[in-house]
Amino acid sequence: MLLLLAVSVLINYMDRGNLGIAAPQLTKELGLRDSQMGFLLAAFFWTYALFQIVAGWLVDRYDVARVYALGFLVWSAATLAMGMVTGFAALVAFRLLLGIGESVAYPAYSKILSKGFKEEERGLANGIIDAATKFGPAVGVLLGGWMIGIYGWRWFFILTGGLSLAWLVPWLYYSPRDTTAGQQKQEGPGWLDLVASRSAWATFIGLFCFNYNWYLLLTWLPSFLIRERHFTMGMMSIYNAFPLCVTAVCTITAGWISDRMIAKGAEVVPLRRNFMIAGLLLTAIMLPFATVPSHILSMTFLVLAFCGLGLYTSNCWALSQNLAGAGASGKWTGLQNAVGNLGGVVAPVVTGYLVERTGTFLAAFLTSSAVLLAGVLIYMFMLQVPPKSRTLR
Repeated sequence: MLLLLAVSVLINYMDRGNLGIAAPQLTKELGLRDSQMGFLLAAFFWTYALFQIVAGWLVDRYDVARVYALGFLVWSAATLAMGMVTGFAALVAFRLLLGIGESVAYPAYSKILSKGFKEEERGLANGIIDAATKFGPAVGVLLGGWMIGIYGWRWFFILTGGLSLAWLVPWLYYSPRDTTAGQQKQEGPGWLDLVASRSAWATFIGLFCFNYNWYLLLTWLPSFLIRERHFTMGMMSIYNAFPLCVTAVCTITAGWISDRMIAKGAEVVPLRRNFMIAGLLLTAIMLPFATVPSHILSMTFLVLAFCGLGLYTSNCWALSQNLAGAGASGKWTGLQNAVGNLGGVVAPVVTGYLVERTGTFLAAFLTSSAVLLAGVLIYMFMLQVPPKSRTLR
């Protein structure tokens, strides 16, 4: 089950990141400006963030495996259709549909992991899931760089979207049916409890700060490597994929280490929070130095910045699952992702504007670092540690 879930996450992030990979060629063919591409990259997050709350309610109320399968079908079809568009408006429409389909993903992941894994196992389980979020874009840039160079950007969307649909066959066959979904009173905080919780809002806003940086890199890094580092499409694919793969290793390692420390008696909330703060600080410090003239130094700083992402993510979701409890993990994650993914709405647009105005990525990277440092302050001073109870019930 965890393996199938991880494969779906890989597909998820390959599909949501493929527009950034195709952007250099697509913008030339369709005559799009940087500001238009920023708008287009952000369109996914409008519906993705908006539908998070609905998705969180659905996975808590109905059979999570079937809800997830429906969302997967929608986003795969939207990806396939992207290869057939002829203009800007159609691209926006299918990116919006992609966001609706993928909105069920994280509430579903959180629900499945919180029900299926113990507290001291969730760091590694979340690390494996999060590693797939890094391998997905890595596979995407490697496959996309090769495919776009030979066949063009349209076939990249058509084939990735079409082949993704094959995942539904084993998922529908092997995933267990939840016959009690919606029939039992759910434990954990309700909607009003979450909205009133200071710690809940700390996780919501903290994720916004992280996602601002993550989606800046996911959507604009290919263009940065080609335009500012002057890489070819093939070189861009390799240099984009490498830090993502390193991050995947970091997130699994961070999840495993934190689990071992918790199993030996460490307090759950302070430990996971400290891992997250360390990750945000590392990324904030290293990212602006990726603009230095030397390719070697630039990639070194970029890899270190990505390592910080790995320290953060596996512990971020494990922390939320701990605070919410299994009964409310879907709605908590839905609200968290709704607020958090507003960072994905803002970052591509702001980055496109700053790059268009300044001609470089330095101002965009400095802005991202400032947002990450704000996230550090949020986790330090806003997240409350429950004195004895491990959830906000």
